[in-house]
Amino acid sequence: MVNIPINILVIDDDPKVSWILSEGLGTGYAIDNARDGMEGINKLTKLPVGRRPELVLLDIQMPGMNGIDVLEKIRGLDNNVDVIMLSGHGDTKNIVESVKRGAAEFINKPFDVREVEIHIKSVLEKRKLRAEVSQLQEKLRESRKESLIGDSPGMMEVKNIIEEVADSDLTVLILGDSGTGKEIVARLIHGHSPRRKEPFVKVNCAAIPRDLLEAELFGYEKGAFTGAHKTKPGRFEVANKGTMFLDEIGDMPMELQSKLLQVLEQQEFVRVGGINNIHVDVRIVCATNKNLEEAIAQGHMRDDLFYRLNEITISLPSLRNRKSDIPLLVDHFLEKHSLLYNKPRKELKQETIRLLQNFDWPGNVRQLENLIKQIVVRSDENIIFDTLKGPIPSQGRKGPIVDIDDDDFAMKAKVEQAVAEVEKLLITKALHKTNWNRRKAAKMLDISYRSLLYKIKDYKIID
Repeated sequence: MVNIPINILVIDDDPKVSWILSEGLGTGYAIDNARDGMEGINKLTKLPVGRRPELVLLDIQMPGMNGIDVLEKIRGLDNNVDVIMLSGHGDTKNIVESVKRGAAEFINKPFDVREVEIHIKSVLEKRKLRAEVSQLQEKLRESRKESLIGDSPGMMEVKNIIEEVADSDLTVLILGDSGTGKEIVARLIHGHSPRRKEPFVKVNCAAIPRDLLEAELFGYEKGAFTGAHKTKPGRFEVANKGTMFLDEIGDMPMELQSKLLQVLEQQEFVRVGGINNIHVDVRIVCATNKNLEEAIAQGHMRDDLFYRLNEITISLPSLRNRKSDIPLLVDHFLEKHSLLYNKPRKELKQETIRLLQNFDWPGNVRQLENLIKQIVVRSDENIIFDTLKGPIPSQGRKGPIVDIDDDDFAMKAKVEQAVAEVEKLLITKALHKTNWNRRKAAKMLDISYRSLLYKIKDYKIID
């Protein structure tokens, strides 16, 4: 492997400095020089990319522009170039000023070449660490992006509906138990819509006291009530041109529902204490874990509002109804929280995954994520067994998974075991039929390639 030398630019009016460094540092460094600040700045801006310096050694005392001013200009041109200051007049004032302007190190003249090399290696190591941190942060940002994990039939249907309706302005009603990911769906709809660059504003109708919710949504005029010392725009005005996400819409008081209906039908409203109509262009996405038809029957929901909200309905399946997605969710949360908490990424044992798939998850995906977060932070996989109170599934049993000749008639467990046995059989046959072409087998089985690889590993299927 060819080692590419580190490009270093020496800006010093004494030509001996660059010669000493070129001779003393050896072949690992490519030394270029400039005799004053302007020449150095020109080289920084005009050299081709492959020859541009990664590091600058800069003298403070030079004719014309001094080193402190050159340093400031370098920082303005390229903040990624590290600068080591050189000076035969090393005083506290110069050191402090150099650090304030962004110098990485400070070396007094006369210097020993070995000392300079130590400083250079220190700066380059810090540069490498910064790059690694930047990469980790980028991965973390990617992991935090809203996404729906899973390729079960229920989740594929949800993804298809999102794709179909995102470009429209239809009102969307998202149904599902708590913790299933309703807000993620709302953000995905906004993120794939023409409004994606405009605000996404969330209001939890259950979290705001009913006597404050109207003012929060629609704003108020100065003097509208005690404490209204100035006019305040509401969330609908903030969301203009964008998307308003009304979470827990089933908890909105009846007296506000008519005002919401007006916004939906006419795109206008009046602030609390106001007289003028305010026009807005807002797409509305709502979510609830309640049965709104029952709420209508009980007199808690206007039927005209329900039908207006219900232009498109997305029903999110509970985690207990899509257990095949659990390995993918676990993988996602392990990656996300390992990055977030700067912990080494670990894979869970197969018996642990099986235990997770055998649990009913009343708290849905949120509960699963919280559990994985604990495992990552505490580096202890046994938390799962303590939390779920379940036995570790046996990995060494011989013969059929489902035994109907004993006295154990626990139907749910038997069904799950039977499903596992059928899955393994189908996957094995598909792999043999495609000569172990995993991509063709995944297509034949109508599952994702990643999911197939996981199941091959899970069921220990070998060629």
